[in-house]
Amino acid sequence: MAVKHNSEVKFTIGLDENKVPEEISWTAQDGGVDNEFSKAVMISVWDHKQKDTLRMDLWTKDMPVDEMKQFYHQTLVSMADTFERATDDAKMSATMRDFCDYFAEKLELKK
Repeated sequence: MAVKHNSEVKFTIGLDENKVPEEISWTAQDGGVDNEFSKAVMISVWDHKQKDTLRMDLWTKDMPVDEMKQFYHQTLVSMADTFERATDDAKMSATMRDFCDYFAEKLELKK
């Protein structure tokens, strides 16, 4: 199957003098996103040759801790959803969601 279209997602990270993120913005033209600001980003890339995950986790200095906790919780929930779509393993996805509920309870994210 030949590639018919290329799509680009671009992140721009503004750093301070110590190379700590001050600003994060991203653009994904195919997704309708143009230079939107964010306070955190998590990227995982699968290295199929090494059978290992490469990661980049960045957040700005002014990312509030309560928002970071919510960001992690929502990321975990979306990972459970993606895992189910990718593997069709409903049982393990449900187990992951149970952990997400536990995580949210312990962080007092859900009232």
